[in-house]
Amino acid sequence: MDLRMPVLDGIAATGRFKTLPTPPAVIVLTTFDADDFVVRALAMGADGFLLKDTAPDEIVAAIHDVLAGRPALSPSVTAALIKQVVSVGGARSASAASRIESLTAREHDVAVELARGASNAEIAERLYMSLATVKAHISHIFTKLDAANRVQVAIVMHDAEVV
Repeated sequence: MDLRMPVLDGIAATGRFKTLPTPPAVIVLTTFDADDFVVRALAMGADGFLLKDTAPDEIVAAIHDVLAGRPALSPSVTAALIKQVVSVGGARSASAASRIESLTAREHDVAVELARGASNAEIAERLYMSLATVKAHISHIFTKLDAANRVQVAIVMHDAEVV
């Protein structure tokens, strides 16, 4: 599949192929290795993504891999995907770290215990505070982290690499 085609682009065509009752395997073969193209093509169901400068024997190997159920990606495409995943993870971590800066020291302690799965009673016992105080801190944490529930708080704390 090429990405640039006159009537329908390769990403949309891949998506259409993948909705067929028996969808064919699709390998994108293109000169465009931009991260956006790669992610969009893979999201539409492409089984592989190769650049047109790929050696003919590697293209044949990729076809065999895809037919065997294994993905086929050019090394530069794999590197771009890894870079994107690391970048997204790094951005999430930085964003989460920034969000938890608004917590007081005590709220931070409570949020850590929440992220570890502790109940309100367990938090009160571990941090030597009343149940009412724990509940008040949790309410403040939800507000400051814009979290609707304990799971969202735990995700922020894990993304910030605190827990």
